[in-house]
Order: sequence, then structure tokens, then C-alpha cells
Amino acid sequence: MDLFEYQAKELFAKHGIPVLPGEVADTVDEARAAAERIGGNVMVKAQVKTGGRGKAGGVKFTTSPDEAAEKAEAILGMDIKGHTVHHVLVTEASDIAEEYYVSYILDRANRTYLAMASKEGGMEIEELAVERPEALARIAVDAIEGVTEAKAREIATAGRFDADVFDQVVVILQQLWTVFVEEDATLVEVNPLVKDPSGKVLALDGKVTLDENADFRHPDHAAFEDEADADPLEAAAKEKNLNYVKLDGEVGIIGNGAGLVMSTLDVVAYAGEEFGGVTAANFLYSGEDFGGVNGVKPANFLDIGGGASAQVMADGLEIILGDPAVRSVFVNVFGGITACDEVANGIVQALDLIAQHGAAVDKPLVVRLDGNNSDEGRRILEDANHPLVERVDTMDGAARRAAELAAAK
Repeated sequence: MDLFEYQAKELFAKHGIPVLPGEVADTVDEARAAAERIGGNVMVKAQVKTGGRGKAGGVKFTTSPDEAAEKAEAILGMDIKGHTVHHVLVTEASDIAEEYYVSYILDRANRTYLAMASKEGGMEIEELAVERPEALARIAVDAIEGVTEAKAREIATAGRFDADVFDQVVVILQQLWTVFVEEDATLVEVNPLVKDPSGKVLALDGKVTLDENADFRHPDHAAFEDEADADPLEAAAKEKNLNYVKLDGEVGIIGNGAGLVMSTLDVVAYAGEEFGGVTAANFLYSGEDFGGVNGVKPANFLDIGGGASAQVMADGLEIILGDPAVRSVFVNVFGGITACDEVANGIVQALDLIAQHGAAVDKPLVVRLDGNNSDEGRRILEDANHPLVERVDTMDGAARRAAELAAAK
């Protein structure tokens, strides 16, 4: 779960990291009142879970409560890279003497944690990483050792922080690691970390991604969820304990196992090239989706795991069929612990359950079964002879057929 800036700063303050006072506002009047309470010059900052707010006009300096209200009115409702602004952060303004960058991330490729730091922070950090990679230090962090004072000094030295802020940065690096570990985060980033004219180092912005798999340890994290920002289909799927991610496409995807579902996204995307579109599932890993590519694309990620009971299948189909963008559904199952005959029975019963609920099943389903008891599973589907269910025995063939059906709708 990605946090808004104001939520990230709440966690920072909880763990002792210096931040400027601020209040979140959802209306113009709330923004004016917040500016009055804070006093002096304030910043009005759009709260969206994407970068580029400043360049999009979502961050404004103001000198009075009335001006803060005026800027809030312009920012609220703004679209920033497809994200609608529902909240603004009204925060004390600070003069900036220097900008820095620090972060911790989960380094999946090397199966470790990675600290990144640079004395050159700010909006162009991505360009810095590409054009002058030597200016952005990358230090591996051992999960057991963590970030001790000695490790923090190693990171700060590699980041080339000047002597006048070095000790402050060392302390903040340790505090950020505490946030990373104790809050079960996969990303903690401060850009910019700044030095003000008095020499004090502050976290002027913040980005945090929490691992939802650890929610059982953090009941307080539920308060960070934003209903206005949540996709209604994803919210409905979460209530049913389904592992679902909404994407921008037309072919609904159901599979058993995250790896198989990811492969299915790729195969459907490449099949969609024949009908006008192509992309790859690694967009999902990078936090992007399949938007921006014309033609037939996957509409979702849905992993039903090892349990393909009628109820689980019905829940998954209800979610997918409830997406108005979906034109066809591809059910791709490799039988293992859960045999294909159980999956086939689950599909047949699920369609009956959905009909009993009064929901219309009017979109074609392409089903590919392979693995344990696949022959029996195929026979069950053939005997059921549902008019909207087609069985295709190969993954490539089923993906192509699902894309073809979606393109024809």
C-alpha cells in the first residue's frame, strides 16, 4: 500500500524524524483554517500517489490563509497523471539551503535491502541516477545487522554529505531504517531531505510503501487506506479476500498461482498484438499498468491460489464480470494440489451461483485446463455445455481466442 505524503510524514514523526507541522484538508475552507492555525507562509501540496506534482502545478507557495484557500481550490479536483486530487497538505513553508536524497528499498533482484543516498536531491533525482550514477550511492544493508550507527555513517559517507550536516543525516538514516523495519515497509524515501538556513536537516517530503502481507501485525495501518482513492473493484475483491489488481484492458484473467497469472498477462498482451495492442506483464512489477497501449489488453490480475472452490471461483468471476471494460474472460489453470476436475466443477457451479444471485453472465469465458486430472476437468466442461464457455487446450491458443473474442465485442 502506497501512502500519501502526509501519511508518510505521520510515520516519520512517530519515529522521531524531523518534519514541518502541517494539516491535511479536503475542502477549501479546511485549507484556509489550517493555514490560519499554522500561521505565516505555507505550502499547499496535492496529495496523490504519484510523482510530478510540482511540475503539474500541484504544489503552491502561499503567504496568507486566503491565498492558501485560493490555491487549494485550484488544486482540489486536479488530475495529475490520472490521479484525482481529493486532499491537500497545508504545511509550514521552509527556506531551503540544500536538498538531499535518502531511501531504503527492498532489492528483489539481489534478495537484500538497499540504501540509496546523495547530497544532490530534488525533483531531478531520476535524471541524476541515469546521467551521473556515481553521484547516487547504493549500499547493501544486511537484514540481520540492519542500519547501525556505523552502517549509517558508511551510507552518509558514500552519499558525500558535508561535515556540517553529516551527524544529523546519520541519525535520520537510523530513524528511517526503524520506520522501514518496524512498519514493515518495502520503500521509505525522502526527497528532498533538506537543510534549512539555520542548518537543521528536515524531511520535506516523504514516500512510503507498506507491505500489505504484514497488515496482521499493524491494525493501525487500516487507517491509511483512502476510500476515495481506492478502485471500487479492488475494494470489493479485498472484502472477498481475493488477490486482485485492476488493469486497463478488456480480457479478464483468472489463474491459480501468481507466476502463472503473470505469464498469462504476458501471453494475452502479446496475443492482443494481432488485434492492435502489445505490452508486457513487467509493467505490473514497476507499478504501472497496461494503459497507453491501443488494442486488446489484460483487464486485471486475479490469483485464486490453490483453492478453486465454487465459491472462490464465483467471487472471482463476479468481480471480473462486474468490470464494464471486460469483454471476455480467460480462466487459466494448471492443476496441482487442486485438481482440474475440482476447478471445472468450480467453474460450472460458479456460473450457477452467479445466476442465482441475479447477475448476468453475458461475457464469453475461455478455459484452459492442464495438469492433474485435466482430462476429467475437460469432460466436465464439455458435459456442462455452457453456451458462454469455450475450452482451448493450449495457453497460447486460449489467450489468442480470448483476445479475439474481446476484440469482436
